[in-house]
Amino acid sequence: MTLLSLLVAILLEQIRPLPWRRFVEEPTEALAGFLEDRLNDGQARHGTIAWCVAVLLPTLASVLIYAVLFLWQPIAAVIFNVLVLYLGFGYRQHSHFYGRIHASLRAQEIDRARNLLSDWRGGRYDRTPPSELARLSIEKGLVVGHRQVFALFPMFLLFPGPSGVVLYRLSERFAHLWPEGREPGFTEFGRFARNAFTVIDWLPARITAVAFSIMGDFEDAIYCWRTQAALWSDKVEGVLLAAGAGAIGVRLGNPVHGAGEVIERPELGTGDDADVDFMYSAVGLIRRTLVLFLVVILMVGIAGWAGR
Repeated sequence: MTLLSLLVAILLEQIRPLPWRRFVEEPTEALAGFLEDRLNDGQARHGTIAWCVAVLLPTLASVLIYAVLFLWQPIAAVIFNVLVLYLGFGYRQHSHFYGRIHASLRAQEIDRARNLLSDWRGGRYDRTPPSELARLSIEKGLVVGHRQVFALFPMFLLFPGPSGVVLYRLSERFAHLWPEGREPGFTEFGRFARNAFTVIDWLPARITAVAFSIMGDFEDAIYCWRTQAALWSDKVEGVLLAAGAGAIGVRLGNPVHGAGEVIERPELGTGDDADVDFMYSAVGLIRRTLVLFLVVILMVGIAGWAGR
């Protein structure tokens, strides 16, 4: 049932992408604002309470719903799994941006690529050269590939029903929506949400990094992971980007020239500077990694069936 649920959800997401903004982003943004308005008094413990309401309660509810459906009709439990996975993936909204940026850089439409990257990542890139646009797109693409697809596989396998998917997706959303309080002096509210997501994403990020390494240049990926990941400000992203950069032989990180400012960042990866061709290499790595995950899940399923 696990492999079937994953395959159906992936096919649905490819054939008919979910209107992510309407069904995921807007409801979570509304709930985040509602809880913050009523609970944020500047103390971190109220952020913990809000996180439990926003993340733990839906996670526990998904376990209960799955158990009831499984006892009533197992096929209904499978349908519930597929529905939650379908809501959880949301990769196509990001691949759309990535593909358009790649096409714009290929066509030398640099201003269009800058505008697309700004819409996707946020910020301004008025003076960013093409090589940096490609580099930033690859970085975003690798992180998105993990958070929107690969991280959900171990979470789905390790937790009952779709509860791991609910836990991961909601914790990721609220860590993003509560980066800090919206008013001066009320900045502790999101601390627990950020720390909780770091803990939750620790194992999935390393599983994805191992998969990147296997499906690319293993030696360079492990070397970059071991020596460079800790230099990145976000340690979880550092693991993903260092392993991904080493796997495809490209240099990521490095300074970014934005709108009138230079943002200093450490170098990740080895090999050549990023360009539009490496954007395609990154897509190839993500596709191969997806195949690897599915093959491993299939083998585990066959082994479990044969052992009965």
